[in-house]
Amino acid sequence: MTDPTAALPVAVDAMGGDRAPGEIVAGAKRAADELGIDVILVGPPDLVGDTLGLELVACTEVIAMDEDPAQGVRRKKDSSLVRAAELVRDGKASAMVSAGNTGATMGAALLRMGRLKGVHRPCIATPLPRPGSAPGVLVDAGANSECSPSMLVQFAQMASAFSTARFGIENPKVGLLSIGEEASKGTPLVKDTHALLADPASGVNFVGNVEGRDLLNSPVDVVVTDGFTGNVALKTLEGSLTFLLNMILGAFGTNEETKAAAEVLLPYLAPVAAELDPEGAGGAMLLGLEGVCIISHGSSSATAIRNAVAVGHDLVTAGITESLRQAVAMA
Repeated sequence: MTDPTAALPVAVDAMGGDRAPGEIVAGAKRAADELGIDVILVGPPDLVGDTLGLELVACTEVIAMDEDPAQGVRRKKDSSLVRAAELVRDGKASAMVSAGNTGATMGAALLRMGRLKGVHRPCIATPLPRPGSAPGVLVDAGANSECSPSMLVQFAQMASAFSTARFGIENPKVGLLSIGEEASKGTPLVKDTHALLADPASGVNFVGNVEGRDLLNSPVDVVVTDGFTGNVALKTLEGSLTFLLNMILGAFGTNEETKAAAEVLLPYLAPVAAELDPEGAGGAMLLGLEGVCIISHGSSSATAIRNAVAVGHDLVTAGITESLRQAVAMA
């Protein structure tokens, strides 16, 4: 079901991220020019500077990357993050995108948009690369450091709906992240969650536990865990992939033989590297809200922001909010 708000512009927090506003504005402009998506920027005019012809919704405050999220949202009601969330709430934007303070982004989105009826806590769904096939989904990737079994079950339900809407996977397979495949392995939280997910009443296609080695090229479509574990796992993957890529590129330039090998191999390795690059995904979605909120990496480049805008627009067009509403209601 297509969301009627899909025709509205995507609101981009121009001051969010380590490379704001330059890379953010450039990425938003690319989304408008290359993809034909309407975009509006949000930020203080004197700090944003040249908007490259994009509309700017003016505000007077910015929540810094290192600022306390709760206090920032509470005190800075005229910040770019809060105003972006209000644009979605007020029906003036279809979705919001920010590479800024993650906690503040979640707080602003939750307080201004509100959560879907029946949702315990919103969670972050992050794509996991599976070269040659549709990406998997890791949930929760950092919104909730402490979770209950019932919260993890709801994360699985929402992430399953997200996987279908975003990647077209029907009846996605769900795995629970643990230290072993056996149902007896894991913490009390994992064991209790396993029992709930295994019950047909959970409404998800649960196939059992998965391990950390299963995150890349995952055998399941949705990997469920608490936000603390998920965030550590995600950043470990990002760091490992970056390290490996740098080692390979460094080896290619050591002598004439490796340079010659690079000329042969790089055309084959480049597409794989592109699929593994987090910037290709654009960002993660905060599931469980009355609206679409895309959270991008703090170091996002113009390419990442372009892709994040595309993700937000695509999810609105796919009617993701209604799909999530139905998933929670059915459960």
